[in-house]
Amino acid sequence: MRNTHDIRTLPLWRSILFVPAVSDRFVESALRQPADLLQIDLEDSVGPAQKEEARERAKSIADRFFAAGRQVSVRVNRPWRLLVRDLEAVVRESVLAVALPKVPDASFVQQVAEVLAELEREQGLTIGHTRIITMVEDAEGLTNMNEIAAAHTRVVGQIVGAEDLAVSMRMNVDDDGLYVPNVMCVAAARRAGIMPVGFIGTVADFNDPEAFRARIRRARKLGFESAFCVHPNQVHIINEEFAPSAKEVEFARCLVDEFEKEVGGGRAVFTFKGRMIDLPVVDQARQVLLRHAAIKASPNA
Repeated sequence: MRNTHDIRTLPLWRSILFVPAVSDRFVESALRQPADLLQIDLEDSVGPAQKEEARERAKSIADRFFAAGRQVSVRVNRPWRLLVRDLEAVVRESVLAVALPKVPDASFVQQVAEVLAELEREQGLTIGHTRIITMVEDAEGLTNMNEIAAAHTRVVGQIVGAEDLAVSMRMNVDDDGLYVPNVMCVAAARRAGIMPVGFIGTVADFNDPEAFRARIRRARKLGFESAFCVHPNQVHIINEEFAPSAKEVEFARCLVDEFEKEVGGGRAVFTFKGRMIDLPVVDQARQVLLRHAAIKASPNA
């Protein structure tokens, strides 16, 4: 298992915006959005008759996004015959990751990683260039979530696919049904040292911005730090809510400074602004400062 305290190798992807490969309008719109990651979609937004066209278009779209200085991923298809064709098309310098839908277990991830390595060799890319976001979307994947998150060093993030999971579990797409799977996702991701991606709710609900903001704010409280989005209006909400506020940063900075003074005076526990402070609280503040510094250094800051 990788070191869960080493976050240096993980990308900073707060907002991951879906871009249907067959829509010129969405491609043009995506370039105007401050999403951390533009995710070209070959799966649910593409009909069966359009799969080949979408696969071919994804190459030029990815290259165009990359040339514009954007980070790019591709959501591929799950059936193996479609999946292999997708990977053959999109493993290239401009694509930093693939999102794997309906991941059943760790062995599936490992098999995909083997295919990626073969394709990277053919393309002259560094082995490991193409990272993986795992999507847990059925009861089998839910059972194997911990093993999936830790399946391979290529895996950088994990998400629960609400709609597909609801079909598999025969449950409603609501907070009651999705709470436990999402908390499990956070725990599995943190254990494996990868990004927990998501929030409790459906990605398709974008008509109420304030309700969506509340969902993302709740997701951050639960430990998430990234989310998929299907509409440009969701991007700035995700970026804001998955970043520490100015007030949080100032509080954290003052707390850490005070801790250094108290430790210098031989005290490990002290009171700060009416709250008892010990090392775990200080570590939380340090995490806020590290997150803030990383976001400020990112291209979309």
